[in-house]
Amino acid sequence: MDRPRLLNRRSVLGLGTAAAAVLVAPGCSRGRSTEPAPDGPATLVTGNKGGVYATYGDGLAKLVTEVTGVQMTAKNTEGSVANLRMLDAGTADIGFSLSDSALDAYNGLETFASGPLRFTALARTYDNYVHIVVPANSKISTLKQLSGMTVNVGPKLSGTKVVAERILATAGIKDVHTTNFDLDTAVQRLKLKAENKGIKGGIDALIWSGGLPTDPIKNLQTSIGFRLVAIGEVAKEIALMRFGGYVLSSIPPSVYSLASAVETLAVPNYLLAREGLSDSWAWWTLNTMFRRQADLTEIHPEAGSLDARSAIATMPIPLHRAAERWYRNNHI
Repeated sequence: MDRPRLLNRRSVLGLGTAAAAVLVAPGCSRGRSTEPAPDGPATLVTGNKGGVYATYGDGLAKLVTEVTGVQMTAKNTEGSVANLRMLDAGTADIGFSLSDSALDAYNGLETFASGPLRFTALARTYDNYVHIVVPANSKISTLKQLSGMTVNVGPKLSGTKVVAERILATAGIKDVHTTNFDLDTAVQRLKLKAENKGIKGGIDALIWSGGLPTDPIKNLQTSIGFRLVAIGEVAKEIALMRFGGYVLSSIPPSVYSLASAVETLAVPNYLLAREGLSDSWAWWTLNTMFRRQADLTEIHPEAGSLDARSAIATMPIPLHRAAERWYRNNHI
């Protein structure tokens, strides 16, 4: 793996473009780079415990710490909206966000109507998929049948809540009782309702935006069993209305042992940085994602989706200048 050559600020400035990365093949256990090590610790904000953000982010933080010798700490949060606000406030250094929430934040729209937030991008990483999960024995088979039901739409500061409310509004479903549990709690409440009909505290369905697979959801197949509700027509309408934030897609049956593929929305994920993040932290985080991709993929398979050619597609959110340099030096 690449390791930084420890340099002081004066010698780094003197190097200029010669300080560009000396890249080695992924998985290499030795090798050095002229990129200086970060000069202090960093915080990477992730998402719900059990979600892909949390798993991927924790693994990434540990690898970056190992490579640089400087501590990067992963911190679980409610999700995208919380992360974006922390990046803008400077209380987090790097964080994950769904593209729809990031685009709204950057442009000062809807949830962020009080004013645009500022941050930069390191990479487009992988795509989230909207899951509308119901127990196997549920009578719900269409989006409209959520009417009158109790549905978890994700924590209040999550990107899941943003897309869940957008889906319900586009489908014209107004009489839903919504809850704001985190993922693990929502899964438990879904099981509670399925196993004890009529008991208080249970939910009829949960909406989740996450990578494939999301383990707490996958594990339901070995307990109560579950189905995913297809949202093809609504997904198509949203994807057309909000170009760039959503992609019409489907969840393959093999991911969750389903009977068939399920049409849904895919939402790109971005790894973002606060404005003013040091070049060294931005460079080493990005470099580690690519050069230790095999190790990250062992931590979660979604890390295998990272591709340099699509990773730069974060417009209109600008790339961090060190990320631009990394891609340029690697002929992207």
